[in-house]
Amino acid sequence: MIDSVLAFVRNSVAVYRAISSSCRSSSGYRRHPTDTLTSAIACLLVCYLARVSSKSKILRAFGAIAVVYSVAIGAESWQTSNDVPGVDLSGASAIVKPAILKTLREQDCNCGCNLKIAECRTKDPNCSYSKALANAVASDFINGKTNEQVFARLRELQKNGPKAPKLLEDAVTLSTKGAPSRGPESAKITIVEFSDFQCPYCALAGPKALALAAKYPNDVKLVFKQFPLDFHSNAGIAAEASLAAHAQGKFWQLHDKMFANYRRLSKTSILQWAEESGLDMTAFKSDLESGKYRSVVEKETSEGLASGVMGTPTFFINGKRYNGPFEMDTLKPILDAELKN
Repeated sequence: MIDSVLAFVRNSVAVYRAISSSCRSSSGYRRHPTDTLTSAIACLLVCYLARVSSKSKILRAFGAIAVVYSVAIGAESWQTSNDVPGVDLSGASAIVKPAILKTLREQDCNCGCNLKIAECRTKDPNCSYSKALANAVASDFINGKTNEQVFARLRELQKNGPKAPKLLEDAVTLSTKGAPSRGPESAKITIVEFSDFQCPYCALAGPKALALAAKYPNDVKLVFKQFPLDFHSNAGIAAEASLAAHAQGKFWQLHDKMFANYRRLSKTSILQWAEESGLDMTAFKSDLESGKYRSVVEKETSEGLASGVMGTPTFFINGKRYNGPFEMDTLKPILDAELKN
């Protein structure tokens, strides 16, 4: 029983980390991690209960799972904590601080989460909208504003709700030298893809990216960058393997095999696919065993984080992070505009 519950805990934590790290829905907008966490834990619960037989075990399992769920979502700590993630309360006096906390715990966050402001800050610390509201409230109280003035400014900030992210963010500089690519060096458009070989969304987006590049054979260069997520146990070695294959001119062959079989990704299967792709296996195994390309993977992951990558896949079009669905109907006018400019 204990082993089963511990296994459930590990699975729940893994699911929560996966959901928290996923920054987009299919439409390109962030989804609140706790919304999907409820469904994910429910699915795990069903799977677990299917394995236990006695009524007493099921009741004990419900108790254990309830504890796990409470821990996973923060046990409503936002109602009692004297701190709010991402909000500077260091300048608040002993009289002002309780007023700030009371306001943040009672006022709604209208980012779409259906939570209070302090609750959203705790459960979704990446929400920039609740962060802006919370800091405005804190700043106004600290600067001596009255309750009426604080609430008036809060209502003004909330009037139009959160702004949808721009379809294309401002351009950043990304290094593409030596990275696997498709398309001519002289291409007017460079699309950089930060991806994870064990990510199901990347497995869907990869072929679309290649098809897009094929539709613009003279104007689009597609560059692949590594961004293995830490909760994907085999994504790291897959990233290193792809670079070892790249060194032998076989990146795209192994790329296609790993994405086509991402559910079966393991070191053993990677070695099999590498051999099927015609790699020099002695050199390939040596590169993997020595960790020859680990630093490259780490460098590209750090570059992605610094450039605003929060989940996979993430695409940049001429250095501008793209926040929409990776579909031809949406991308075509963007690419055509880039070509004109």
